[in-house]
Amino acid sequence: MTALQGTVAITGAAGGIGRALCTLLAEAGCRLHLIDRAESDVLAFAGEIGASASNHPVADAAGARSALAPVDGPIHGFVHLAGTMEDDPELGDDPAVWDRCMADNLRNAYDFATAVGERLPEGTMGRLVFTSSLAFRRGAVDAVAYSAAKGGLVGLTRALARRFKEQATVNALAPGIILTRMPERVIERRGERLLREIPLGRFGDPREVATVIRFLLSEDSSYITGQCINVDGGQVMT
Repeated sequence: MTALQGTVAITGAAGGIGRALCTLLAEAGCRLHLIDRAESDVLAFAGEIGASASNHPVADAAGARSALAPVDGPIHGFVHLAGTMEDDPELGDDPAVWDRCMADNLRNAYDFATAVGERLPEGTMGRLVFTSSLAFRRGAVDAVAYSAAKGGLVGLTRALARRFKEQATVNALAPGIILTRMPERVIERRGERLLREIPLGRFGDPREVATVIRFLLSEDSSYITGQCINVDGGQVMT
């Protein structure tokens, strides 16, 4: 697989999928800039793999530009893994749940896309990858706002694929139940039923998502744009 040349910036880099992806890309010799919240210990993780890093506590365009400021030169690859999942079982009872889901998952992606769009390389195609969710494909019964935000990310991906058509490919992934901290409560509540819905009969490993992202960052994906790829063990079919 042809490695991406230049710098790759990754949000949510210290999460489960982020750590797997950063390790893969570092092993391939990519220059990395890691972005995550201060409590994630992203600075320590970056030091372990020889990457630069910054904290991103503010979800706005200025904060996104600030988080990318340490990158010297153009940004050839960008992966947006940052996001939060929040239940809203009492639909509409707490409007703040909707606001937080939109800010942490969709607005955050829009702000970073704006900032990265100003830093794409000239003379070569960049690569942008966003993270949607199985919740967009099927609808999460207890997380309506989260499902809507992840659906919005796919719309954002398709619009940016047209907007950046001469500058970058733009794609998304829709992971299913991956063994990270985010779905722990879901697995605890209904893990056995979920396993029965997955044709492969198991939950996913973070590396299995990371390898798909690595492909989308590579030259081998040069004719793929505006797509959302399921990485869910076939669960979306059930």
